[in-house]
Amino acid sequence: MFTAAAESFLRQAREIQEEELRRFGARVSALLQGPEPGPEAVDGLQRLHLTVAATKYPRKLDGKFVELLQIVLCSPKSPEQIQVLCAAILREMSPCNDLILSCDEIQDTKLLSLVSSILLAQGNKGKVAAVGQRVVKVLEKRLPEGQSARFLLPVLANVISLSPESLTEEQTNVVSKKLADWLRYASIQQGMAQPSGGFFSSPRTKQPAPVTEVDGAVATDFFTVLSVAQHYTQDQWLNVQTFSMLRNWLLCYGGKELNTTKPGDKAGMDRSVTSTVSTAPTAGRLLPPRERLREKAFEYCQRLTEQSNRRPLKKDDGDLQKACLIEAVTIMDIICKQDSSYVCRAVSFLKVLHSRICGDASYARALLPIAQFFLNHSKLAAVDSDAIYKHLFTDIPAQLFHNPSLAFEFVQFCKDNSQFFTDSSIFRQSFPNLFKFLAWNSPPLISEFVDLLPFLLDAGTAIEIFHLLLDLPCLTAALDIQLRAAALPASEKSSSDPAGKPARCLEAFRHPVYRSMFQYLLRTESAPEDAPESLVPLRQLLGSLAGSPRVVQCAETVPVLLELFFGVVAEFADGSLINQLVVLLLQRSDQLYEIPSFKDDVYRVLSSQLVMLCRLRPALVVELSTEILEFSGTVSNIQSKEAIFTHMVWAIGEYLSVSYDKRCTVEQITRFFETLEAVLFEITQLRPQASTPSCAPRAISVLMATLTKLAARSQDLIPRVSMFLSKMRTFVQSPAVTSVYCEEDLEEILIRATELMNLLKMPSVAQFVFTPPVASTCFQREVNDSLPLALRMVTQLLEPAPGSVPV
Repeated sequence: MFTAAAESFLRQAREIQEEELRRFGARVSALLQGPEPGPEAVDGLQRLHLTVAATKYPRKLDGKFVELLQIVLCSPKSPEQIQVLCAAILREMSPCNDLILSCDEIQDTKLLSLVSSILLAQGNKGKVAAVGQRVVKVLEKRLPEGQSARFLLPVLANVISLSPESLTEEQTNVVSKKLADWLRYASIQQGMAQPSGGFFSSPRTKQPAPVTEVDGAVATDFFTVLSVAQHYTQDQWLNVQTFSMLRNWLLCYGGKELNTTKPGDKAGMDRSVTSTVSTAPTAGRLLPPRERLREKAFEYCQRLTEQSNRRPLKKDDGDLQKACLIEAVTIMDIICKQDSSYVCRAVSFLKVLHSRICGDASYARALLPIAQFFLNHSKLAAVDSDAIYKHLFTDIPAQLFHNPSLAFEFVQFCKDNSQFFTDSSIFRQSFPNLFKFLAWNSPPLISEFVDLLPFLLDAGTAIEIFHLLLDLPCLTAALDIQLRAAALPASEKSSSDPAGKPARCLEAFRHPVYRSMFQYLLRTESAPEDAPESLVPLRQLLGSLAGSPRVVQCAETVPVLLELFFGVVAEFADGSLINQLVVLLLQRSDQLYEIPSFKDDVYRVLSSQLVMLCRLRPALVVELSTEILEFSGTVSNIQSKEAIFTHMVWAIGEYLSVSYDKRCTVEQITRFFETLEAVLFEITQLRPQASTPSCAPRAISVLMATLTKLAARSQDLIPRVSMFLSKMRTFVQSPAVTSVYCEEDLEEILIRATELMNLLKMPSVAQFVFTPPVASTCFQREVNDSLPLALRMVTQLLEPAPGSVPV
């Protein structure tokens, strides 16, 4: 960021104490009060400015010194450099209680600009209004010789940003008239170089040369910001400044029309009638200031778009062309919103512009305001703009996902127009392309995608987006390979041997076995029917990129988006969609990109959302019994996916009940019981010379609780689970187990087994506690929510403490 010398200066400035600052201010004060403040005073003011600006904490200067700074600033004898430094220090001190400045009587435009910048920095709307009034008052008069309005336009731009209501309608009309003239009637001759005053300076003045275009041709039309000159005149500088503030001015004041139409004024009536069909510039009649400014601004923007077609001699001019084109199209859009008579002219013009630049990737950012224009006005103009949207959403993200500024603007564009796109099939079909922006630019775009994702989700896209979110880090790796493959020389782009297995990711990119997988992952449109049977080989192949910083950053965003995904889907999902999501959740838990922290975070989110889906649709436990039994009956899932396994087993115990689904039978309860019993037996059995699998104590406790719940609903199973629970003491006391688990975990397992066993000694109580009806009473809900408390109460009843007296 800074050089070592700059860092040293900043550190010294931040470490200056208040007393030292006061003494330094006194030295600077003495220099300013000398006969002619010179280089020493300038150096002192520069150091003082650095000191007050180097820290975010406000610095305090002596009141008399602050007053002196204001006096020096306003003194006509003060050198310009000293005035600028005094103003900079006073701005850094804002808000300042010792301010005595006023802009009411200042005539000099440079000084008015400096004083106004200080007053605007105070954050006081009254001062902002006073500055606005004074600036307009100066602008509406003819300025004296040597004065220029170019110092006041930046002040006016700040005024309308801070407090647009501070200007009256009459004042805005005055400024609008001035802006229109500055836009359209700037000189087309270059300015003259200032004479150096040297011995060899010629007394003769050369004839000024005409301004040129960016390609070097002599300009034949009016001056714009894209006109080129070696030296610029004052009105040309005003032209450039006017264009820079034009958008904000039109947004603040362009839409407010003066009520100048008198009763019986036929011209005014005709204008209102033909406003939506006029297609030619207004000529031969005097327009109100705002309408006139719109007309001149529209002509100016048209000229800029024509100038953008020229081939620049300098690269910087090419960048300026693109920036001006974006601004010009945006301003044309604003003008058409304020006056629909310009729509037809703009539509035909922008259609031609789009066809000219759509094939040039360097103009990609300019396509966004063009698309925005057609979103706003194509209905009024009765034109079909689907081709523009199709190109924007299909080609641009696929080719330029790696451009960070374009990525941000593109996603912001989608977010701002999400309501427009709700019914657009083009937008909804292009979501795989949009996710490329996120995959490559994850940290800066996550907040934008949090806002955008709900508009992409519906019953038709939810499943594909779920897969896409889980594969997002894999997509980042694939994009990396795509970029590197495109950069290879032609000699290395030959297709791989189809018979051999590719050794590197770059070779696999063109290998027949992997090509279809890459193509699907990098697809530009939604295509659920084209999904390959499995992307597992591709995920394994891309494992070498799992440690890439970009891939890791992308992986960190997935849990946030997954939680949002399920939250949105829960609002519209029907039973069929919920069932599909649960099945996919269980399947995809085995098919994630191999980043350990990523898998742990995803398992944490999926496990909590699994419970939410089961709560939304308890009947899925019966309807998906085959898939759930297969998942929960696999012992390896306890080690690899403990969070999901535990929550799935909990859901079985909670919702496998006739209270939630009348289709639940004793046979189904028994089948689930036997599956989970076998799993618990597998992880707790003590075999000679066999290592005990290290399972989380929580998984063992949940398995015991679920078996107890199922036994309470099918009481023929109570003896089996009671016998099993009674053996848990032997399990927790085994040396093989005590070497794996800590004492607290073993004690917790034993306590839970004892409590459950005691509860089963009273089957009717167990059934009441474990099987509350769906429309439960307040008492039953409280019992169910505080199950550990209920278990402890039953244990205390059945196993009274020594010395206690039975009641």
